[in-house]
Amino acid sequence: MLARVALAAFLASAPVAHTRVVSANPVDNTPHVLDGIVNAITVVGRTVVVGGSFSEVSDASRRTVHARANLFAYDLNTGRILPGFAPNVGGTVHALAPGDGGTVYVGGDFWGVNHRAPRALAKLRLTDGATVPGFAPRIGGGMVSTLARQGSRLYAGGDFVSPRTALARLDAATGALDPAFTVTPGKPLSSRVKVYAMALSRDRLAVDGSFTTLDGRSRPQLGLIDVSGRTAKVAPWRTDAYARKCDEAFPSYVRGIDFSPDGRFFAVVTTGGTKSGMCDTTARFETYAKGSAVKPTWVNHTGGDSLYSVAVMTGAAVYVGGHQRWLDNPKGRDSAGPGAVARPGIGAIHPRTGKALSWNPGRERGIGVKAFYTHSRGLLVGSDTTRLGREYHARIGMFPLG
Repeated sequence: MLARVALAAFLASAPVAHTRVVSANPVDNTPHVLDGIVNAITVVGRTVVVGGSFSEVSDASRRTVHARANLFAYDLNTGRILPGFAPNVGGTVHALAPGDGGTVYVGGDFWGVNHRAPRALAKLRLTDGATVPGFAPRIGGGMVSTLARQGSRLYAGGDFVSPRTALARLDAATGALDPAFTVTPGKPLSSRVKVYAMALSRDRLAVDGSFTTLDGRSRPQLGLIDVSGRTAKVAPWRTDAYARKCDEAFPSYVRGIDFSPDGRFFAVVTTGGTKSGMCDTTARFETYAKGSAVKPTWVNHTGGDSLYSVAVMTGAAVYVGGHQRWLDNPKGRDSAGPGAVARPGIGAIHPRTGKALSWNPGRERGIGVKAFYTHSRGLLVGSDTTRLGREYHARIGMFPLG
């Protein structure tokens, strides 16, 4: 019975495979975030939850402005901002994950919610924004930058130092540390170990960040963890694709990561500057390849501009976002090289060929896309700018399917 419940919970939150590319024309009913940046989006039922660093939001018509401290929610169907969900989050939200029973997990660099503990990680009710009693994680010494939930398990990554270093698996109901998960990132490329992003399939957890080892095994900036059993273990999968340095300003440069809905492959995006190699690229890797030097199936280069977010839809597209100007640009050096195609701020890549698709809605570039969320009705996009698909959509928008 417990196994069936866990499987049902995973399937309920599993990504939805699109069979076609989303429209380039955004829907008109999404709200607007009037300042700051959107870092994270999730969907709980028909409620969209949006987190970042901001203080005001408005309805689609821009007639009503609501004060919101780094977190708000709205109805997916109508765009109506939920009046009861207005928690006071005392710092930046970097990560969100859907909970059960009308709740959401919130991770970030904050000191508390509603002027009370906990810090860095909280579970909130969507009805009133209150913290859920009994959920008491003990995150300390840093922030939570990424979250992933699978049934009764909640994975948290960041640069925290307790209850474990940078990566932990918690009880989704209580927040207690799971002692069966002990995989630890090590040997940082910068001043401290940090997990930037995670992606979760049925049996693998992909993690990337400023580390070079997982449990002492060489895994430069990227690794896979087998989570199929009760005790997690580092998978026999390694790539040296990200072992090379990029510009000195980027000691680590791997950022967004996402599995295909069937879990057979995943895509990784990077920043890094204008050097060659895997800096400023999107790459596809096969999940169940084995070996110490797994090569990417394909690599798509921007030619010198950072990518931060990726969303994989099997058979349709690999959506990428950042502040890029081009895709298909391996010869570019902060310029458009031979064969480059203009894809300002957002684009789509063919999952099999690795070449840019014709989808080109355009986006005001700014810092870049920091959040994608795919669901059965389309693709949600969060960023720091106000133009999406050549329309005004301040920091949050949605491309519909069909």
